[in-house]
Amino acid sequence: MSPRHINVGLLLCLCGALIGGSLLLAKEKAPDATKSEEGFVSLFNGKDMTGWVGNTKGYYADGKGSIVCDPSKAGGNVYTEKEYANFVLRFDFKLSPGANNGLGIRAPLEGDAAYVAMELQILDDSSEKYKNVAPWQRHGSIYGVAAAKTGHLKPVGEWNSEEVIADGRHITIKLNGATIVDVENLDTWKFDSDHTRDQHKGLKNEKGHIGFLGHGDPLEFRNIRIKELPAKPAAAQ
Repeated sequence: MSPRHINVGLLLCLCGALIGGSLLLAKEKAPDATKSEEGFVSLFNGKDMTGWVGNTKGYYADGKGSIVCDPSKAGGNVYTEKEYANFVLRFDFKLSPGANNGLGIRAPLEGDAAYVAMELQILDDSSEKYKNVAPWQRHGSIYGVAAAKTGHLKPVGEWNSEEVIADGRHITIKLNGATIVDVENLDTWKFDSDHTRDQHKGLKNEKGHIGFLGHGDPLEFRNIRIKELPAKPAAAQ
């Protein structure tokens, strides 16, 4: 008895369907960047807001690996439960048109993080409504302190990658691989605004929470991970 003939056309269709389904799942699921980054741990499990406090209704897990900021659900900010001093923080973000948000570092859980901590701007610089903002208000800037270099944001709707290095008094911010802020010493930095050090007492903070600071606009975050750095001796700072 001869072997059964294989329907080649049907086999190809089945293989195509399996490959297509796998690609769709891969597209929907955010990549796990920590797998290839030694020393980094994830701050977001991709499923829920475990490890975060504050506005965990307006900031919620979408089930696909992202934190969605939805200002229609609730106002306010969301912070890590844990405090961090020196670290390398990496995350991806996707802006909506005209989006305005912020990243708070070394922050307390109360007060305006732009002053009681440091707020790093997250902003759609391409929006017409922001065309006249000061340089220290543009994306990546340390609000009121240091202006970021512009021209490195991807178009609205695309994912951007950002890295923040807080190493003692040295703050570095990189956007899509380009260094846009490099403050070597917070204590001696000449402000890029007319703000005063008395206004920005949070610059002296040695540690604090990391938070996303909503300003009423929707956007998304994913691949939020951190590597803690050792404390620096006072003389080295």
